[in-house]
Amino acid sequence: MKLRLLITAATFSVLGFSLASAQAADDYEAPRTQWGHPDIQGVWNFASNVPLTRPRQFGDRQYMTEEEAVMLGKAAEAGFEALNEQGVGGYNTFWVEQAGRGDNLRTSLITYPENGQFPPTVEGIVVQFGGLGPDFDGQRPVLVPVGGIGKDGPEDRGISERCIVGFNSGPPFVPSMYNNNVQIVQNNDHVVIMTEMIHDARIVPIDGRGHINDEIRQWTGDSRGYWEGDTLVVETRNFNDQTQSFAVFGDAYDKVLTEKFTRVNDFTVDYEFTIDDPSTFTDKITARVPMAKVDGLMYEYACHEGNYGMVNILRGERIMEAREEAGEQ
Repeated sequence: MKLRLLITAATFSVLGFSLASAQAADDYEAPRTQWGHPDIQGVWNFASNVPLTRPRQFGDRQYMTEEEAVMLGKAAEAGFEALNEQGVGGYNTFWVEQAGRGDNLRTSLITYPENGQFPPTVEGIVVQFGGLGPDFDGQRPVLVPVGGIGKDGPEDRGISERCIVGFNSGPPFVPSMYNNNVQIVQNNDHVVIMTEMIHDARIVPIDGRGHINDEIRQWTGDSRGYWEGDTLVVETRNFNDQTQSFAVFGDAYDKVLTEKFTRVNDFTVDYEFTIDDPSTFTDKITARVPMAKVDGLMYEYACHEGNYGMVNILRGERIMEAREEAGEQ
């Protein structure tokens, strides 16, 4: 099974509101911090059962009917049940956030391009498909979160398997199988955006300082923020070339990411992101994801404590090689 970005949603205690209803009421005013900024602090869940890209049968429609939503939900449930029948070896439905999100009837998280699809890609870019199945043909660097091209060394494995960057932590945040949680902390001149996938805390200055030198490149880029009315805008650049630009396409070296966080009611932050990467895509990509207030805490993810999983993957491959040399079956 490949890790999907399409059909997962929250199953635990979340005070959820849908994207369809995640529009600020005319009379709603977000609570303020002691510094006068809109208060978006707390733990928020960005799971969703809305597909990232629009299923072709919906054409240019932005919303589906309730009947169509029920049908898609049943299809997703059937797919997850098929996973359960595969037995041990991957993730079954015990691990997957798969509940619906109220009356959210959007046909895709992508709002631009208007057809709900990825724009055309630039010719010659690297495209890598990862997943929990067999290794794929390719060369280093391995850009995918999960999967790999071999087991000669950790560099042959995905960056999430190596406990470097999580498969849904971004930036940007895109709903995935589980642990779709983010905690936001504010003070007067910084905002901290923290995920436990994997122990990443983006410390975002909002005091007007510029970005770091362009020659300095980081796994999750360099973020700078500012308030635009009641919306926190975060611009991130200076990504390295060791991660994918978006989905399975390209690398992030020239990517500029703009995120917007707007509290639209007591229980919902409207999260929108735009990707501008002319080295990978011929146009921008914009998506909107509702973040629902979590009635609880965020706990440590613990990416296989000390990464013994990686050690054992490589050790197991060496044992298999030794057995093959010895003529063992």
